Amino acid sequence: MDTRQIASIASLVLGVLLIIGSLGTWVMVSNTLSDQRITTPDDAVCLPDTDVNGPFSAYCQAMTIDRNVLESTDGQRYAEIDREDPMRDVAQSASFLQASLFTSVLAFGVAAMALGMGVIFVLIGLGIRDVKQQVQHVEV
Repeated sequence: MDTRQIASIASLVLGVLLIIGSLGTWVMVSNTLSDQRITTPDDAVCLPDTDVNGPFSAYCQAMTIDRNVLESTDGQRYAEIDREDPMRDVAQSASFLQASLFTSVLAFGVAAMALGMGVIFVLIGLGIRDVKQQVQHVEV
């Protein structure tokens, strides 16, 4: 087995693993979000009345939470609110919810990137195989 063949097989295997992993991650994150039964409100920043189960709906829900909490706290973030102010707990909960939703958005993005890289690695592996076949054909 020569170096080209090893590189081709390694690239194909890595590509397939990346594709499988990315699809598994996407499905897992989507199902986990769906299990929460969150729906963007009527007055959402974007995608109103949408089930939160994907990157765009999660982002819209996070941005809607941000807008609503800023309206409730007169534009102050959690760290800016006095410790004795009862709105501090509201801002804290909103901050945690936003962070969780943005983590989901990030996971979707990484899964999409891994899918793209997987496809590229498969194409590279197939390209290396094609080059090897053409080189052998020319040598004969």
